[in-house]
Amino acid sequence: MEDVTVHGIVLGLYLIFLLGIGAYFFKNSNSQADYFLGGRNLNVWVTSMSAQASDMSGWLLMGLPGTAFLLTRNNGMAEAVWTAVGLAIGTYLNWLILAKRLRKYSEYAGNSITIPTYMENRFKDKTHLIKLISAVFIVIFFLIYTAAQFSAGAKLFNAVFGLDYTLALIVGAVVIVSYTFLGGFLAVCWTDLIQGMLMFFAIIMLPVIAVVQLGGTEQTFEIAARLAELPRGFGAEDWFGTGTLSILGIVSIAAWGLGYFGQPHILARFMGISHSNEIKPARRIATVWVVFTLAASTFLGVIGKAYMSTAVDAQTLNSLDGERIFIYLVQNILSGPGKSIIAGILLTAILSAIMSTADSQLLVTSSAVSEDICKNIFKSKISDKQLLWVSRISVLAVAFIAIMLARDPESSVFDLVAYAWAGFGAAFGPAILVSLYWKRMNWQGALAGILSGGITVLIWRNLIKEHINLYEILPAFIVSLVFIFTVSILTQEPTEDVKKEFDEFLKADI
Repeated sequence: MEDVTVHGIVLGLYLIFLLGIGAYFFKNSNSQADYFLGGRNLNVWVTSMSAQASDMSGWLLMGLPGTAFLLTRNNGMAEAVWTAVGLAIGTYLNWLILAKRLRKYSEYAGNSITIPTYMENRFKDKTHLIKLISAVFIVIFFLIYTAAQFSAGAKLFNAVFGLDYTLALIVGAVVIVSYTFLGGFLAVCWTDLIQGMLMFFAIIMLPVIAVVQLGGTEQTFEIAARLAELPRGFGAEDWFGTGTLSILGIVSIAAWGLGYFGQPHILARFMGISHSNEIKPARRIATVWVVFTLAASTFLGVIGKAYMSTAVDAQTLNSLDGERIFIYLVQNILSGPGKSIIAGILLTAILSAIMSTADSQLLVTSSAVSEDICKNIFKSKISDKQLLWVSRISVLAVAFIAIMLARDPESSVFDLVAYAWAGFGAAFGPAILVSLYWKRMNWQGALAGILSGGITVLIWRNLIKEHINLYEILPAFIVSLVFIFTVSILTQEPTEDVKKEFDEFLKADI
């Protein structure tokens, strides 16, 4: 049996298994709260693994290694290292300073099941502007983010099976949409637990196997150093780009970590855990997972370049798509009887990474449409059961638009994710952080922060970045904070009810 046939069987069985999970949880999603937060009944392991699996996406196995694959060219390796450092620190701080308070306040403030609803309830915003504008930003940036996942899936099916890119795009999207449509939050989180563990072992195993095949660590990095034209080998200045990157450039890259505070698909996991006291053990699991996987992902790009230089000629090596290095390694190292089954399992890790994020993004986007837009427009005229079906139909609509955005086979997974990540991080991160710690913040400040952060990302990305090469999340995050504090101070204080609720929330045991 040919390797590609074995890969197809393994992937097919895995997809059937995921669809089964979606069908199983279909009967347990009887309300909006069930569909979007699973009744707040997630355990420690599901919460931590789902948060990180939905966070990292196909970007972990494709985008980040693809950047490191460039080695010293365009500071690719240094950019990958500082991105990983920023994300590791951001992950830990997100769990440390935001998770527990958001879990408590989201339930205390009207049992909020989405981020826009939490923001509206937190400030008792009777204008509903915060909820509506937040929902609009969620739809805009998640369309870009979901498109990145669909693009990664298409690249996987194209590289492994030789499928036409467009056909591969549709196949991947149909599977992801199916179990998200059926099972909602519980299906997404339980599949994320499985996918997160698969991603962890795959991203650590593959570089180790490649190093062994090349004769050891020393030989591997000697080859990589020759490719990078570094006769004395890799030094700290090469890994971290200290000789070529400016301080501002390093800060700009590491600023990826700021994005964590505003990612709705990650924050939803904090809101869904069964009790705020379980945040601490979940944080430990999540931090270990993310540190190991980010380090392995960065090394994968470097080690993969060294390995492929021994498998193909120089011209072919230079034409390889770095974002497919995981796939190339699997295909070259694990071929033949027996090994092809392991290869199929490792390839499902990419699919897992893609699906674990795309399903979460579809779910959060559909919640923005049904809970934060439709419910606000129709109010009491629409029942909870009808809203549940609006949510499911929204999943289909969002997926269709994302497919349209991902049609270009040359689209970069890394760039698409960076855009959406910055949008969420700047629009929601400062507003959510400050809302959990500053009693004086009012609804006007929250609205100003969300608007200024989101708009700054759009303007910087499309008009300013070509002149000032600074990752848009950094200026946008600062602008949002300035608007939150300035507008809150210059406008009327929050009502006594809002301030009293803030004090009571701090004492609550939820």
